[in-house]
Amino acid sequence: MSELKFRPGGEQDTEDLLEMFDGAVAWMNERGNTQQWGTEPWSQVPKRVERVRKMATAGNLVMAEIDAIPAGAIILDPGPPEHVPPVDEPEIYLGLLITARGFTGRSVGAELIRYALAEAESRGIDLVRVDCYAGGDGTLVRYYERQGFRKTVTFDYHGWPGQVFEQRVGDGREPLPG
Repeated sequence: MSELKFRPGGEQDTEDLLEMFDGAVAWMNERGNTQQWGTEPWSQVPKRVERVRKMATAGNLVMAEIDAIPAGAIILDPGPPEHVPPVDEPEIYLGLLITARGFTGRSVGAELIRYALAEAESRGIDLVRVDCYAGGDGTLVRYYERQGFRKTVTFDYHGWPGQVFEQRVGDGREPLPG
């Protein structure tokens, strides 16, 4: 496999992010998951296009590339979204973790998580948190557990069931491939 490289993201990455979201929606829908991100391509919903543009321009986006092709993205926020309870310590909150469908199975997500943990450590932050869709068959919940995260609180965001996870920097849990 070619080397995975990371770079700061920006507005120029909006279209690539939309392609990743569109690919994820199509893939989930093929597997019967229409609840997580809906059934329409994000690039066709103006509200979601604007949401992705804000993700790209907020200053916390990191793009992962293989051979200069966008392979995934992560957002390293300083705190959680409003529907997740805050904590009383500094943290990096993964506001997004997504892999381009063409790079599935190449551990891009796991490498992005490793990147986030290393970035937290370099900033002197001990806590990395993330949330995910907790409905369906639980595949996504199990993914984060395999990556070394531990379940904390659950939430319901307007009928969207969510699970919050945390991982301490240097806790010795090594993410598994994939």
